Amino acid sequence: MTFKLVLLRHGEGAWNKENRFCSWVDQRLTPNGIKEAQTCGKVLSEAGFEFDLVFTSILSRSIETAWLVLHEMGQEWVQTESSWRLNERHYGALIGLNRAELASIHGEAKVKLWRRSYDITPPPIDESHSYFYEIYNDRRYNYCDVVKDKLPKAESLKEVLERLLPYWNDVIVPEVKKGKCILISAHGNSTRALLKYLEDIPDDEIVNVTLPTGVPVLLELDENLHPVRQHEFLGDQKAIQAAIKKVEDQGKAAAPGKCDN
Repeated sequence: MTFKLVLLRHGEGAWNKENRFCSWVDQRLTPNGIKEAQTCGKVLSEAGFEFDLVFTSILSRSIETAWLVLHEMGQEWVQTESSWRLNERHYGALIGLNRAELASIHGEAKVKLWRRSYDITPPPIDESHSYFYEIYNDRRYNYCDVVKDKLPKAESLKEVLERLLPYWNDVIVPEVKKGKCILISAHGNSTRALLKYLEDIPDDEIVNVTLPTGVPVLLELDENLHPVRQHEFLGDQKAIQAAIKKVEDQGKAAAPGKCDN
């Protein structure tokens, strides 16, 4: 018996478009992000997916993407559950900063390590940061399974996986093993962390795994939840490769006199 699991990075958000570290700052989808989610729904519908359960983070762009996908599929009634443990990686003091500008200052290699490495944690956010109170005074974090003081102030991908795994093992896995078809609408790094775990991707290779916004990723798992084959991007493959390159280029230094903002 095999199980099908669909992973999805949310559609483009406002700060994705501006090439800024968004992280735990709540952002809505751009018009293009809405279109990406709708296209994803069409792809999944044409492939015959019928979801039994959907999981999202508690950030609006993850939830909005799931809504749009289900609406496009005519499956709005499917149960959805949300958890902070599927949130995007906490980028700490980097939140709000422009990636290309940082690369111009610190070098592309350093920014790539901050963005994509497995065990390097960026500098933590503190109360002097302009987005600190916007994040930690948000009442959605009153309902987490940990107190606010224990929530992350910065994370490596390794730490994302550590806070994600209890939710995967205790909540999602039992539903997968019941044979339910599941969609996880989350974020670039929470999805990369789960892919790393399920596909046993080496620490030094996860840096090269890129997930574009709004593109569904299919995983087929055996009865022990080991992949039957490597994950597969669903949709127009030429467009997907162009979207992957766009994400990879976000960490490159801006040309002199040019700013993505």
